[in-house]
Amino acid sequence: RLIELLAQHAPAAPVRSLREGDRARAIRDGRYCYDHLAGRLGVAVMGSLLERGVVDGGDGEFHPDAAHRDHLSAPGHDVDYRLTDGGARWLSDFGVDLEPLRAGRRPLIRYCMDWSEQRHHLAGALGAALAARITERGWIERAPHSRAVRVTPTGHDGLGEAFGFTWPPG
Repeated sequence: RLIELLAQHAPAAPVRSLREGDRARAIRDGRYCYDHLAGRLGVAVMGSLLERGVVDGGDGEFHPDAAHRDHLSAPGHDVDYRLTDGGARWLSDFGVDLEPLRAGRRPLIRYCMDWSEQRHHLAGALGAALAARITERGWIERAPHSRAVRVTPTGHDGLGEAFGFTWPPG
């Protein structure tokens, strides 16, 4: 928490080149947070899952004044997200097999506090499986030597059809 507090008060490092600016934008737009999606893309996926009723229990927002254990750039604890029955059907139709995820040791649903968007993104076994499925479909690809991901031309259409948002967001 001390490091995060210091980071909130530290001045942002200046961008000294177009390359640095492009890298920073790419990381904010979409990245892997361990094995699940984060950044604008991860937050958009989480928002879609909430809007469609795949997951419920929270609103996807970080409420710093009401947070007990949540803080930026860390796993979340304050919200109890749950998979709905309709959500299980939606995920099955999307190609995510929930049985091995439920049988594993890892929690099915977790969330992280996204540092760049200050909202929740989906973690846990389901977050990893969803990121893997989106990658399998060729909708995203990882940037070389980086955690950043790029939405492919196929992904622009696929994300719109599956999750109901346009990429990049306006």
